[in-house]
Parts: sequence; C-alpha cells; structure tokens
Amino acid sequence: MKKLLKNVGVWIIIAMAIGIVVGAIMGPEASMFKPLGDLFIQLIKMLVVPLVAVSIISGAAALGETRSAGLVGGISIAYMMITTLIAIIVALVLAVAFEPGSNVDAAGIAAINEAGQGVATSAAPESAGFWDTVIGMIPENPIAALATGNILQIIIFGLFLGFGISTLASERRQKVVNGLNTILEALIWCIGKVMLVAPFGVFGLIADATGTFGFDVLLQVANVLWLDLIAVLIIGLGLYPLTVFLFSRVKLKDYFRAMLKPQVVSFSTASSLATLPVNMEACDEMGISKQTSGFVLPLGATINMSGNAIYYALLAIFFAQFYGIDLTMADYTSIALVCTLGAIGQAGVPGPTLLAAAVLVAAGIPLEGLPLFYALDRIFDMIRTTLNITGDAACAAVVDRFVKRN
Repeated sequence: MKKLLKNVGVWIIIAMAIGIVVGAIMGPEASMFKPLGDLFIQLIKMLVVPLVAVSIISGAAALGETRSAGLVGGISIAYMMITTLIAIIVALVLAVAFEPGSNVDAAGIAAINEAGQGVATSAAPESAGFWDTVIGMIPENPIAALATGNILQIIIFGLFLGFGISTLASERRQKVVNGLNTILEALIWCIGKVMLVAPFGVFGLIADATGTFGFDVLLQVANVLWLDLIAVLIIGLGLYPLTVFLFSRVKLKDYFRAMLKPQVVSFSTASSLATLPVNMEACDEMGISKQTSGFVLPLGATINMSGNAIYYALLAIFFAQFYGIDLTMADYTSIALVCTLGAIGQAGVPGPTLLAAAVLVAAGIPLEGLPLFYALDRIFDMIRTTLNITGDAACAAVVDRFVKRN
C-alpha cells in the first residue's frame, strides 16, 4: 500500500477522480482551479523544447554512428503513415455502418451555431501547397524555431546537426554525444521534479473541463464520441499491440504495464509533448534503447497523429449524414488523404484542431455545425492524444528491433 501511495501515477488517477466530482458539483465555478493546470502545463512547456532539441540531436548522432539512421527514419515514418491510414479506414467504416449523424437534433445544432456564428467559417484554413509545406518544415533561423517552439523545424534542424555530429572522428564525436547525454539527463531530472506537482495540475485541468462542458452538452455529440472511443480502442488495443507482438522484442505484458502512466498523463493533459518525458521513461522500462526513443518519440509527438485523423474522419461523415450529402468514393478518398496528411505536423499541445474545417471543405461538406464540436474539443483531445502517444511508443518498440546496437 505504501508503495502505491508513493507512485505519482496513482495520485494522478486519484486527482482525476476528484477533479471530475468537483467539476460536476461546482459547474463553471470549477474554473477557479484552472490556474493549477495552467501552471503545470507551463512548467512542462518550459522544458519540452530543450528536451526535444537535445534528444533529437543526441539520438540522430548515435543512430548515425550505427549507420542505421536512414533505415530507422524510414521505418518510423512508414509505420506512422500506414497505421494512421488504417486508423482512418476504421473510422470511416464505423461511421458508415453506425451513421452517427442520421439522428441528431437539428434544433440543438442550430442553437449552438447561432451562439458561435461565423466561428467555423472563419476557422477554415487555406490549403498550403506541397512545396509550401516542405519549405515550411525547414527553419530559416534555427534559433528562432527554438524561441517560438516550432517543433517540426526543431526536429529537422536537430536531425541535420545530429547526423553531422555522427560524421566526426570517433573521439571528437564521443565527447559531443557525452555532453548532449549529460544535458539530457539533467533535463529528465527537471521533468521528474515537475511531475511531483502533476496531481495538482491534473486536478485543476479535469475539474475545469468537467465544470465548463458538463454532461448535457456531451449528450448532443455522444454518437461521435462513442464511435471515436471504439475506433481508438480498436487501434490502441488491437493494431498497436499487434505490431509490437509481431515486429518488436518487447513483451506485450511489459508494453501494457509501462504504458499505463503515460496514457494517464496524456489523457489528463491532452498534450503529446507534455507526455514526452513520461513516454521516454516508459520506453526505458520496456528495454527500448535511449537512442531509439530519443529519435522516434519526439518525431512521433509531431507527426504521428492517428487519434486526430480518426476524429477528422468521423466529423466529416457525421456532418455529411446530418446534411444528407451522399459521398462518392472520390470523397472518401479525399477525406482519407486530407486526414492522413493533415494530421502530420499538428502541434503536440492541447487546443482546438481547426484543421477539421479543411477536411470538411475537401469533401464539400458545410462547416456550420463545427462550433458544437469546438465546445467539446478538450474531451476529444484527451482521447486522441492518448492514442497518439500509445502509437509513438509502439513505433519505438518496432523500430528498436532494427537498430544495430554498439
């Protein structure tokens, strides 16, 4: 019992339960506890950018030294793209089979839309061209990328610098890598201390979310919520564990046990980046090498967004059914492609996913009902983030099998 009480993960679960109760009782007044959550998230954000930069550079330098960097990078990206596409197909099949948008209260949608008139339309982003996207990934100024927290640009620069370090003479390279690893250990120590206040932060976040959103509004989109949960469970408890079982050295029982803590943290914070240090710790427990987790997890926290893609696909079908729009195979293909590519590069921090508007536009579906889902975005965000970080760890487990260890 004493051992359990010393476990931060246990206290986080207790804090979540208390937060739900307090939020349900106090209602919107529970927002008074939100600063506790904001403080916790801010402390995590303070450390995330340097952690990502150092871990990517260190991981790329170590992987370059083993001459397996190209293979590891290729396997990582292929794994993330394929599993995301499978997740979207699962979401589309569920949406077509159960028709979540066929029995929705039109009056409820209209009321929400009136309250947030113009939000969805103004949120529709302009579609960036292929070359704009590629060029935007490359930082004009790496220091500016670090200052603004542009994670994708930080990763690109970190990979280049890390691979450059790997080409140095052995003695010089080892000094640099040792220095990077020392900084990384210091950052992980800092994260460990921040996690001591995690239960208070989680309590504040959950109490605010429950009190603000309540349960009545949730019933309006319960059809999509439950399908989202089913799709997430199919991928999170089916596809990812299957790939770990078939293609990695990690035992399934070790995988499930180690992932419990990062899943709880990701669900409460709705942030892949905030969960990154805890996910790295989980990979260590599974026996995954630090050079692999240091390379794959920051990459996954930026481009592996299968949970987001599922959400986008469900929204598209929901509104198509609500408005009575018959989608063609070309429409379904467009939705799948936009969801797959659009999820890449989404920031690993909590917040509304306005890219959902782009998915609807691609399929010719009206945007008027989106404010309803923006109001509950935090709830969906917690669910999809949990799947995202689960996939990151599964990818690291699979990739680690192909890394030549020194």
